[in-house]
Amino acid sequence: MSESGTVSEMTGRRTRPAVRPAGGGERSGGPILDVKDLSVSFGAVQVVDGVTFNVDRGRTLGIVGESGSGKSVSSLAVLGLHRNATVTGSIVFDGQELVGAPSERLRKLRGSRMAMIFQDPLSSLHPFYTVGDQIAEAYRLHRRTSRRAARERAVEMLAEVGIPEPRRRAREHPHQFSGGMRQRVMIAMALACEPDLLIADEPTTALDVTVQAQILELIARIQAERGLAVIMITHDLGVVARIADDVLVMYGGRTAEHTAARTIFKAPRHPYTQGLLASVPGLATGEEDDGRLKAIPGSPPSPLTPPPGCRFHPRCARFAAAQNPAICTEEHPLLTGTVHKVACHLPGGTQ
Repeated sequence: MSESGTVSEMTGRRTRPAVRPAGGGERSGGPILDVKDLSVSFGAVQVVDGVTFNVDRGRTLGIVGESGSGKSVSSLAVLGLHRNATVTGSIVFDGQELVGAPSERLRKLRGSRMAMIFQDPLSSLHPFYTVGDQIAEAYRLHRRTSRRAARERAVEMLAEVGIPEPRRRAREHPHQFSGGMRQRVMIAMALACEPDLLIADEPTTALDVTVQAQILELIARIQAERGLAVIMITHDLGVVARIADDVLVMYGGRTAEHTAARTIFKAPRHPYTQGLLASVPGLATGEEDDGRLKAIPGSPPSPLTPPPGCRFHPRCARFAAAQNPAICTEEHPLLTGTVHKVACHLPGGTQ
């Protein structure tokens, strides 16, 4: 965890943004994004398997899991950015079904009403063009405005995300910015067209603690001002504790647990979630706490050869303690519950 303090302390500091109805309140209520039974396959390899979640305006969903759990693949499917992939299930954005939608409709939504902050700003920004030109290009594409108006919008957005001397910095190239400033440029680009949904894919990776806090505070402030729905993809529980309202824990391409953020940190029920929390300094999920960090044994499953039944059972201490019940190795656990959803044959208790 890269934030200072324990997770329990940070959950008390989360910002609760005020919801501003998008489009002047003309759009219908309910979730701005509703994903049901989403599956993504590349050939015979299924990377995401039956994931369901939704996001309301003004709220933040944190998607957590180890590398390879399907977090980024799920978000790219929402934006329709997969090539040569089979996407099934339902992705409804503000009443519009996106699975199977024409590419032209998806292109108009991307960057305009749905936007994404990618993990590595240096590789996402073009090294040849100035940052101002890159922000202006995205704005002109969706707003059909003049070059001058687009350049002014770029300067305005750089100022909004806290970059000093925005008019001068807009004429500079990505390599002339620090890592934190490049990430601010990515946020400015994503928000230039005032989207309703913002997907942030590991936006604080490789940033130091101070800069990370600044980026998270910036996203929370803009969310509060605009009523954005935010999906925060991360493996950092400190980020989730600081900013998320709800948490979706993914493992092996499937949902392990899904509930409110406070519940995840205070009463986790899935052994994988408990294992993640046990690795956070200052937070014990078991009855005994000897002061040591507790790693989850083994490695995440390969999507090429996933284990049968529950995909977490080869690493699960609860499975071993129950003397390896056959149900865990033979049957895929269903996601059960209403407010607190968990996919485990042996839910509850401590690991």
